[in-house]
Amino acid sequence: MAGAVRLPRGQAWFACGALAAFALVTVAAGLAAWHKYQLLVGPLTPGPYVDNPLVEVDTYFRNLMGWRTGLLLVALLQFSIWLANMRDVADVLWRQGQRRRRAWLVFGWVIPVAQLFVPKMFVNDLWAASQPEPQRRRGHPLLTAWWLSVLVAANAYAFSDASKDLKKAVTTTQARHALRQIMISDGLDICAAALSIVVLWQLTRRLERAAAIAPAEVWATGQTTS
Repeated sequence: MAGAVRLPRGQAWFACGALAAFALVTVAAGLAAWHKYQLLVGPLTPGPYVDNPLVEVDTYFRNLMGWRTGLLLVALLQFSIWLANMRDVADVLWRQGQRRRRAWLVFGWVIPVAQLFVPKMFVNDLWAASQPEPQRRRGHPLLTAWWLSVLVAANAYAFSDASKDLKKAVTTTQARHALRQIMISDGLDICAAALSIVVLWQLTRRLERAAAIAPAEVWATGQTTS
């Protein structure tokens, strides 16, 4: 059984690195938005285009937002790959406890309504698989807090038109309002990314420990593996 379990610690590092990079760039984008917001509070600075501080911070802000979007896609991909690898471990430890087919690892993120609960179901099943059989329970307050943070951040981004409003703003008041919305969304994204890293490492370590003791348990109960 030990040879059948592949522990994806390397993939865990990749996923955490992508999430951390996304969070750091989001922090930088939020700071650029705050700087731009502060410049818009006072009178606009006249001067050449190349020496205008508002134009300079706007350039940084737009570039950072582009990087942020790219890193978000990379982080989601890496997290999904890690989740699939962890499913391999859980299938060995507690195959009957995995309630959804593997296809839902992809479709669960994109199908409306299903995306509200299917990814959380996978994580709940992994958490239960990491526990000794008599103590297996799906769910934990940490997982609930993580998933709520992900849903809130995703919905804030999906239903907010702050980026479009900023592009269409014709007054400083409209631009500042859009920037406030962007900064709030950035804060939610940072919280979701941080909790995702915590959940990722908690699950990785718990399943590693479960895999390490599984051979002894199997031998003691006389079970066999394929």
